[in-house]
Amino acid sequence: MRTYVGHSKAVRDIWFCNDGTKFLTAGYDKNIKYWDTQTGQVISPFSTGKIPYVVRLNPDDDKQSILLAGMSDKKIVQWDMNTGQVVQEYDQHLGVVNTITFVDNNRRFVTLSDDKSLRVWEFGITVVIKYISEPHMHSMPSISLHPSTNYLAAQSLDNQILTYSTRDKFQLNTNKVFSGHSVAGYACQVNFSPDGRFIMSGDGEGKCWFWDWKTRKVRKYLREI
Repeated sequence: MRTYVGHSKAVRDIWFCNDGTKFLTAGYDKNIKYWDTQTGQVISPFSTGKIPYVVRLNPDDDKQSILLAGMSDKKIVQWDMNTGQVVQEYDQHLGVVNTITFVDNNRRFVTLSDDKSLRVWEFGITVVIKYISEPHMHSMPSISLHPSTNYLAAQSLDNQILTYSTRDKFQLNTNKVFSGHSVAGYACQVNFSPDGRFIMSGDGEGKCWFWDWKTRKVRKYLREI
């Protein structure tokens, strides 16, 4: 076991590279750090002077040196880690950026923000290609890609998990809404089983919920004793 010491405040997010030999951390000390997993040494630090809320590497093996970070100043900042330089800023959101998820064979990525919107970007282009924001929408602090890569499940703070298609229209799938849990006021995460048969979430009462992906029925919920 190894302890990685380098941030002066709490760590907000962690993301590993494809082979697990290195990983990123985002801290409330306004720093992003790139670590060597085996040695525990910091390879490179990155900072814009703002708090990073989420960090991701481009999933393509030949683009693992590209870092994207969602920031407290409403921007998604893209670094080339080989040079340490900021090469792109995506700045259409109106609130803190909470999630970054690559879709469509990593040609696009989806972001969620405290501005209660979902935005889809073409990687490397700073123009939003899809914008979803409705008066009834709540903030969605967590999102997960289905193993089939055809759907995104987003945790909505109105006690629902909403599902969006990852195809060109990125439409809400009203037949895939999951409910029963209580997450209002909590940024509970959502995820899938590796085979995609089940979707799971925590809740504000300390329970872990499991739904059947096809039927949307609650299969089980567990409470910590």
